[in-house]
Amino acid sequence: MEILIKPILTEKMTAQGEKLNRYGFIVDPRANKLQVKTAVEAMYNVVVTDVNTIRYAGKVKSRYTKAGLLVGRDNSYKKAIVTLKDGDKIDFYSNI
Repeated sequence: MEILIKPILTEKMTAQGEKLNRYGFIVDPRANKLQVKTAVEAMYNVVVTDVNTIRYAGKVKSRYTKAGLLVGRDNSYKKAIVTLKDGDKIDFYSNI
């Protein structure tokens, strides 16, 4: 099971990374906080002090087309916000 799926690269998370040393990741919905902590520490070589997780339900989306009303839903996912020890940083743009 791959724990970390992808980092969250939004304006809000970038600001939190600079001010509060917090970074966001989309994680496997079955992963717990300890698994997220070990995965981040192993992948980025940092010390994680705190992990907060949030579960999002998929939203129902609808749109009008020639064929009529199409209704579907977004995927549900789990998000983890990790706080790092002072002095540690994660640079998502270094390996581009």
